[in-house]
Amino acid sequence: MNLNTIENKAQNTSPFEAQAAIFKAFTHPVRLSILELLREGEQCVCHLSACLGQRQAYISQQLIVLRESGLVHDRRDGWNVYYSVVDPLLFEILDDVKVLSGAEPSALPSSPAECTCPRCSTKAGLTNRLSNYRFQEKRNDNY
Repeated sequence: MNLNTIENKAQNTSPFEAQAAIFKAFTHPVRLSILELLREGEQCVCHLSACLGQRQAYISQQLIVLRESGLVHDRRDGWNVYYSVVDPLLFEILDDVKVLSGAEPSALPSSPAECTCPRCSTKAGLTNRLSNYRFQEKRNDNY
């Protein structure tokens, strides 16, 4: 796994400390949920917050741990901060842990109705425009 942050920290610590930092990131259910949502690709904090039903500040705290462990990186675009995994190999590790634990596949919402992120707003806007267009068509047909 290409974990730049871990490699940089590893210069000042033992290899076991670098490995422990990665395992520490896996020790919280919300962080695991965040990683599952990142399976779908880059996500903004507000989207993660809406999907998980948690405050943005709480999600941001969990993202800090994931970022400092070198598992995710961020990108700012205007007001939004987007997160993605550093290396997709991470998902293979998570899948192996699911098998070891006997956990059922998770079913996390990918597009909650209350999400106001640009991605969801665009989808909602397109849906609303299509609905308005169909409504106008029906109105015109009745006249």
